[in-house]
Formats: sequence, structure tokens, C-alpha cells
Amino acid sequence: MSQYVIGKKVSLGFADAERRITEELAKVGFGILTEIDVAATMKKKLGLEMPPYRILGACNPQFASHAIAAEPAIGALLPCNAVVRQDAAGAVHVELMDPHAVLSLVDRPEVAALAAEVRQRLQQALAAV
Repeated sequence: MSQYVIGKKVSLGFADAERRITEELAKVGFGILTEIDVAATMKKKLGLEMPPYRILGACNPQFASHAIAAEPAIGALLPCNAVVRQDAAGAVHVELMDPHAVLSLVDRPEVAALAAEVRQRLQQALAAV
């Protein structure tokens, strides 16, 4: 992985992986606010073909409200993005933004504590997929 993503390759089809991560995120308090079909957008806007790739904007309103109260501009770093993608070889990956990496940009102890809790919940959801 990278310094800003936690994720794994899964033994599910693309649609099943998307459904499962959505369900598992809900179990730990995150709803999906936005869905971006990157492959469809690239096809429509640029005429490019690519494997399925979807970005899900996951949010936990309680955590978001605490973060915004601590640092009003933090909304530019929200929501927590989840990516479900299929690579050129056909393998499906589920990847989540690592809140430690992103929220460490905000130098506030209360935000660091939130990032730790959010990361723990995201890891729990990912492990269940």
C-alpha cells in the first residue's frame, strides 16, 4: 500500500466488493454520501476505456461534526474516500483513505484523536470485506 491508503485485494467481483464495503462501513457508522463512477466519467469526457473504478465518499456525521468544530476548514479533507477498483489483470481492490495521513495535515490533538478512531473503524470495515 501507500502512505495514504489502507486496502487489500479481494476475492470478490467488482459489484460484490462495492456492496460489501458499503455494508461494512455502515456497520461501523459510515454512510455513503457520494458515488463517482470514474470509468464512466473517463469514457464520457475523454473517450478512454478503463476497468471499473468507483470512488465512494463515506461519512460518519458525529466524527465530521467534531472535526469541523475543531477546525472549520477541515471540510476540504472530508469525506473519507473509499475506492473499489479492478486492475488490468481483473483483480478487485478495496482501498480506503488513511485518516492518519490526511488528518495529520491539521496540527490539533483533538483531530489526531478523531483520526485514530476513524482509522480503527475503517480498518474494521476493510477486514470484514
